[in-house]
Amino acid sequence: MLTLHRVRGVRLVVDGPPAERPDDARPGDEYADEYIDGYAVVVDGDRFAAVGPYTELLAAYGERARSREWDGVLTPGRYEPDGAALLEAAYHPDPREADELGSEPIRGEALAALGMTETRWGASARRGLQRLLATGTAALTGPFTRPAVRTAVQRSGLRELPERRPRTLAVGGPAHFAVFAADGSCLATALGGRLVFRRR
Repeated sequence: MLTLHRVRGVRLVVDGPPAERPDDARPGDEYADEYIDGYAVVVDGDRFAAVGPYTELLAAYGERARSREWDGVLTPGRYEPDGAALLEAAYHPDPREADELGSEPIRGEALAALGMTETRWGASARRGLQRLLATGTAALTGPFTRPAVRTAVQRSGLRELPERRPRTLAVGGPAHFAVFAADGSCLATALGGRLVFRRR
């Protein structure tokens, strides 16, 4: 299914040199903080089908694509370098445990006292991954040594990278992206074209 994402602008590259001005950019296209104002993207399944001025994409795809509008900038998403520490050295409490354990991650001696099982580590990792998705994270670094945690990461769709590296939005590339509001908060995260987080 085709989806046209209308946003304030599109940032083509993160953690790398600024992208060159596209050949099809028009004189009126403005740049701000390395994003292109007025641009949009079209996603076809799990891939980017088009990136360009919204008016042009609307004319080309508007009758065939469903439309989503976001009041923010669409980017390749955050990279989390401390994925292993967040998921294997911290316990993310179940909401049903809030009265006893609170809602923030538990570390150190308090974590050691919990008597963690592999099942509990897996459930904690899934909740931790949801926290990461809510911040616009689309990639992270391990290594993940606990089997239950490793399985949760693999099933989440998040890309596991050996280190920080440039990530780009490109036609034909995987549709991993996040949309950020002006205050830096995450509005939505998508992995393989599928929305995995949307702020309510």
